[in-house]
Amino acid sequence: MTSEVSPKDRFVTVYGRKPVLEALADLELRVDKVIIAEGLGGSVINEIKEAAADRAIRVQRASAHRVKVLAGNGRHDQGVVADVVARKMRPLADALADPAHAPRNVLLLDGLTTPANVGMILRTATAAGIDGIVVPHRGVAGLDPLVIKASAGIAFHAPVLRSRTAGEAAEQLTEAGYPLYALEAGSGQNLFEADFGPRAVFVLGSETAGLSEDVQDRIEQSIAIPMHGGVESLNVANAAAVVCYELLRRQRR
Repeated sequence: MTSEVSPKDRFVTVYGRKPVLEALADLELRVDKVIIAEGLGGSVINEIKEAAADRAIRVQRASAHRVKVLAGNGRHDQGVVADVVARKMRPLADALADPAHAPRNVLLLDGLTTPANVGMILRTATAAGIDGIVVPHRGVAGLDPLVIKASAGIAFHAPVLRSRTAGEAAEQLTEAGYPLYALEAGSGQNLFEADFGPRAVFVLGSETAGLSEDVQDRIEQSIAIPMHGGVESLNVANAAAVVCYELLRRQRR
């Protein structure tokens, strides 16, 4: 039985006048509602209202403070937010509720605060057919316009799994029987030779701070991507791409 789903686990909130207009113009996206700060007007606001009306999307007014809270960004919301339905986004707990249909290979993002990295990982993982990407609400860049742009819009369609923190996600996954693997340059276990079994979680941590303590305590094994030419490591988004396509290669084999 699945839990009641929070709006944060159903929608990607887009903020800013141009991003909201772009979302309204994309007929492949289902926009639930648009919220505009009270007293805000002008040609662009009128254009947003008309675009919403053309698609029979409700427009609500709220205080400027409320709009900032909904956007989660006090500097760039420009008084406008829109909730876009993310069809494949759901709570991690719901994804694990039925073991017969639970995801096989999962990425867990831990402490990745650079939107470009998060967006590129979402795009690559979706392209490679990864079953789930855990994007915690805390400690990781939010699914905002910067992440959406870096993902080339794939963030709206990616199989995102939500949890409160990476530590809570690690606990849920290990209790569900998933081994957690961390990428570590000095590991003696080669990514291309390791046996991961039918289900596995690959943790992608901050390039500067590494993994959070709660996650590190649950790592079963570290694995390394072979490096040559004196290169110590890859950017986290590039490392994620290597892992994703190695998993795809194994599945196709």
